Amino acid sequence: MLETILSTANNTTKHLVSIKDLKRDDFDQLMKLAHDAEHGKLINTLSDKVIASCFFEASTRTRLSFEAAIHRLGAKVIGFADAHNTSFGKKGESLSDTIQMLNGYADAIVMRHFEAGSAQIAANISHIPVVNAGDGANEHPSQTLLDLFTIEQKFGQIDGIKIAMIGDLRYGRTVHSLSYALLNYHDITIYYVAPKALQIPEEILAQLKNKNIAVHCVENLVDVISVVDVLYMTRLQKERFSEEDGHTMDYVLTADMLVNSAHDDLIVMHPLPRVQEICNSVDATQYAWYFQQAKNGVFMRQAILYNLLNV
Repeated sequence: MLETILSTANNTTKHLVSIKDLKRDDFDQLMKLAHDAEHGKLINTLSDKVIASCFFEASTRTRLSFEAAIHRLGAKVIGFADAHNTSFGKKGESLSDTIQMLNGYADAIVMRHFEAGSAQIAANISHIPVVNAGDGANEHPSQTLLDLFTIEQKFGQIDGIKIAMIGDLRYGRTVHSLSYALLNYHDITIYYVAPKALQIPEEILAQLKNKNIAVHCVENLVDVISVVDVLYMTRLQKERFSEEDGHTMDYVLTADMLVNSAHDDLIVMHPLPRVQEICNSVDATQYAWYFQQAKNGVFMRQAILYNLLNV
């Protein structure tokens, strides 16, 4: 079980706040549970639970896959998908008061919030498990776990993978969490493909290099297609920019680029939604794994909730 994921408010409640809190054994356990979920072994295992799905920021895949996971586990779901119509949005209720109120209604909280660090604030005061479903530009641990599950599903293991992360790496919380997760695996090679203004943060690079992970920062997408196993595409995170920011990004992956350069086992992943960074022509190729990746979100999120609540 996830003994390493503990609230700083108490030493009995487990949370999933940051991917950095997990060790290799935790990843292995969650991969096993996700495989169990894929084969229907977790159906109706949490039939006595109520889970609050609280999305203070817009979401499609994360919210719906969590709620699908909750239903498949046999639990009940309460919550909201638009914070503007809550006391938090309409009346100025604090996040702290909202979390304490939810502690009286549910057995766990799945929360997405627009402020970095909000999930840790919630976990610090909550006596029921909090799952970080994305906190601003900070982290997105459940997305990373389903990403790892997808890679393992394709290649049988994650050790030894060569992966390129492409796009908005400065503000993209999915690539931040995925980078931290890969610190737990062996013989990993990472190519960060982005314009200089949107490259991966220096503190992440420093941790990777400290673990002797091979890291390459490049600007051209075509330079990496032939040498990696995974192309992890991301969109421009315009909602994270200040008014004076004018970042642009022109990475567009086409089927022709893959046919001309990729090896047969390469997969293309994307946390979605895509905007224009993956051409629709890629959808019909053997390389397109982003919809399978989204489907895997239900299995991994079943695993996460089961792990946190089946104590």
